[in-house]
Amino acid sequence: MSLIVQKYGGTSVGTIERIQAVADRVEKSHKAGDQVVVAVSAMSGETNRLIALAKEIDEQPPAREMDVLVSTGEQVTIALLCMALNKLGVAAKSYTGGQVRITTDSSHGKARIKEIDSHKMHADLDSGLVVVVAGFQGTDEHGNITTLGRGGSDTTAVALAAALKADECQIYTDVDGVYTTDPRVVSDARRLEKITFEEMLEMASQGSKVLQIRSVEFAGKYKVPLRVKSSFEEGPGTLISLEENDLMEKAVVSGIAFNRDEAKLTIRGIPDQPGVAYKVLGAISDANIEIDVIVQNVAKDNSATITFTVHRNDLAAAHKLLLQIADDLGAQEVETDNEIAKVSIVGVGMRSHAGVAAKMFEILSSEGINIQLITTSEIKIAVVIEERYLELAVRALHKGFDLHASN
Repeated sequence: MSLIVQKYGGTSVGTIERIQAVADRVEKSHKAGDQVVVAVSAMSGETNRLIALAKEIDEQPPAREMDVLVSTGEQVTIALLCMALNKLGVAAKSYTGGQVRITTDSSHGKARIKEIDSHKMHADLDSGLVVVVAGFQGTDEHGNITTLGRGGSDTTAVALAAALKADECQIYTDVDGVYTTDPRVVSDARRLEKITFEEMLEMASQGSKVLQIRSVEFAGKYKVPLRVKSSFEEGPGTLISLEENDLMEKAVVSGIAFNRDEAKLTIRGIPDQPGVAYKVLGAISDANIEIDVIVQNVAKDNSATITFTVHRNDLAAAHKLLLQIADDLGAQEVETDNEIAKVSIVGVGMRSHAGVAAKMFEILSSEGINIQLITTSEIKIAVVIEERYLELAVRALHKGFDLHASN
């Protein structure tokens, strides 16, 4: 007998027919002898509908009340799924985040899980029940409903698996696994049988939308094996684990991630002195704007240039702040560019192979693609390029590193 946590996203439970299909899948696992806990999202489009209702009343509604409102989406799904399971003859019990005692901090809209009381769930599982839990939500120490941020149902599922010491956490979605890159850009992208937590974390942080970053971090921290599977077709999916399997000796690059949502800011002609980078980037960070790639150069006249990237939605706010900083520092100019993209190659095999960066740059050069910024980690090389060359770059790198072939 295995203890399995299954998570189904909004598209997987988007209609009554799909909820019934999920119930069929859960029934199979239960009949096979597994203990099953299911975490679900709201039905597709429901969270957006609730947010739109709130904005009709107030463009900036109180965060606490927003959490009370949007958390109802998952409550609908857990009840409907339990009804479908019970109709199939599978005893099931639904829980909201508060009922199952998922305790979080008090950061409404982006709360972090602090503790999960697993006693109720274990008791239900031991009595033969399927437990269905609302994803994306919990309660703080004062009993207020909190939500974990968009995509938080993945985090709920992994946290439940960690608390229950589950054998596996299965994330069911609209794709059948993790691919070498987005199949919509590269038609012969290949589904990976296995990938490490490190690689998946890099892929997620560099733009891959298959899994939420926080859920991968959580899974890696608590050593929860993750498997990404399709809600709509049978298949093994992709296993995400700590193991660097034997294939990694051959596969230098496991995948290519990309992000179109980047914007670049540059401040030129600032004094090259201790603390100047903090004065520029600290103010941006203090405004809760996440900074990605950073490059600093010093000219012969001892003036410095700092270039950095932010999410495109934050460009206007970051630009306004940077103009104020430029005035304070006596900078020569401030430039912005919202027509850039970031492309990254990821693979644990890079640790033991030289020349990977050179090969990447050679491939891009052969396609006439200029590199504006470069950033690296032990298992990742990311470059910022003009957005118009993004798909060409991804296809060229995918082919150049033989990711379409069987390794």
